[in-house]
Amino acid sequence: MRGRGPKPTGAPTAPIETDEIVDEALEQLLVEVVRETQPQPQRIYGEFRGMVAIVTGGATGIGRATALELARQGVHVAFNYLDDGDGRTCEEAERTAQELRQLEVSVFHRSCDVRDPRAVDAFVRDARQVLGGLQILVNNAGIARDRALWRMTDDQWRDVLETNLTGAFHMIRAAAPIFRAQQFGKIVNISSIHGLRSEFGLANYAASKAGLIGLTRSAAVELGPSNVNVNAVAPGYIRTTRLAEGVPAEVLDRARERTVLSRLGDPRDVAHVVVFLCSELARHITGAVIPVDGGHLL
Repeated sequence: MRGRGPKPTGAPTAPIETDEIVDEALEQLLVEVVRETQPQPQRIYGEFRGMVAIVTGGATGIGRATALELARQGVHVAFNYLDDGDGRTCEEAERTAQELRQLEVSVFHRSCDVRDPRAVDAFVRDARQVLGGLQILVNNAGIARDRALWRMTDDQWRDVLETNLTGAFHMIRAAAPIFRAQQFGKIVNISSIHGLRSEFGLANYAASKAGLIGLTRSAAVELGPSNVNVNAVAPGYIRTTRLAEGVPAEVLDRARERTVLSRLGDPRDVAHVVVFLCSELARHITGAVIPVDGGHLL
């Protein structure tokens, strides 16, 4: 009859115990559970490895967190900072560079005033030469000079606008030819919720961050045909050294109370969104402004 083969020859095989089958199945199940529960960041952002990013204002705060998060994904990092003259920022930059190198990526860093177009062009050129390319630009450099507008000096207005807005323009202008030539690039601008809704004493800061949103959308339109994504992140109150030293405690308490999540943000909360926007998971997002504010604007 069909389906019957020859009888087996040789020594009889010992019967498999039911308990052994159950134990093997249980062991395999446990292995699969462990595999599923282990974090796999490289599996999500594997395409980053070997890319090069420039992060402005990368020595401290959100810029530092962003540089480190990119490095954790295998991105080589160039960052700049503004030498404050007392050596403090330079020391912080060296610490950041050391932490980046511990993540086994290449690092390029030096002082660069983003208000100076020649300094910006030289920084982008040298960073690209040292690190071997450029695929990502994060415009994070920013300052604040809070004051009622009728008491605000010309210098306070000019310094904030030229750093926060014109500085980002200088960086985008320097990177755009590179991105257009290679038909690929990711740009993320760090704006602020105050670019969407201002508060007292922030005329210069709010104007610069609102302008940065306009620049984001214009750059997205102009660079989109070259396969360049341009987006903005609008952080709320984030726990940075500058915030702790420059903002009164009662203002921070009010900010915390206004958030839906009843807390201030951490620099890594912003960095995670920046890295997502630089990834291929966000390949069809451009010209967007994403608040990272714990629901402050709601």
